[in-house]
Amino acid sequence: MRKTPDIIQEFFSFEPYLTFMKRQTVFTLLIIAFVLSFFVTPLGDYSKIILNRVFATSPTIIKTEKRGKIADYDWKLKDENWKYINFEEAKGKVTFITFWTTWHMPSQAQLKDVQYLFDTYGDKIKFYVITNEERAPVELFMNEQGYTFPVTYQIIGEPSPISLLKPPGSYLIDKDGSIIIHQNAIADWDNEKINNLLNGLISK
Repeated sequence: MRKTPDIIQEFFSFEPYLTFMKRQTVFTLLIIAFVLSFFVTPLGDYSKIILNRVFATSPTIIKTEKRGKIADYDWKLKDENWKYINFEEAKGKVTFITFWTTWHMPSQAQLKDVQYLFDTYGDKIKFYVITNEERAPVELFMNEQGYTFPVTYQIIGEPSPISLLKPPGSYLIDKDGSIIIHQNAIADWDNEKINNLLNGLISK
């Protein structure tokens, strides 16, 4: 028969292991809670936006010999006041086009850079921040986020001179209609390379 002191000694020798297991369990539960927060809480939405921005890279500038060119600027759209406009007003101007929706995380992440571009070059570049959503949710989103760049509404079924990209795809077009950047994914537009490019295109 085992003596009581021996049993007590074994229990206390096992106690550090129990403490370790408890800590591991707590750590595991915290990890699970953190992962779940990405899917079921506003914190998760914010975190995903931050991650999209962190991993965004500067857009690729197309080599001169590989650049496409807009031949026809005729493209009917609606402005932020729901009035009809035509893309022809961009002819002869440096033009930035990006596609977005209020519910798309990469779109939301990129809009901060779009606001920066508009604040910096709003009087020198034509901006077309294009959505295919209805006006009400877009205006609500813009007010909540405090964005001031002009929104352009796509008219479904209207022919366009360029391929309509999935959000947050973007174009940068020079004064001659050459497509300088054709970006299909989220990009970092707030960097020295892009600033130098834009300043050069504007000065031509």
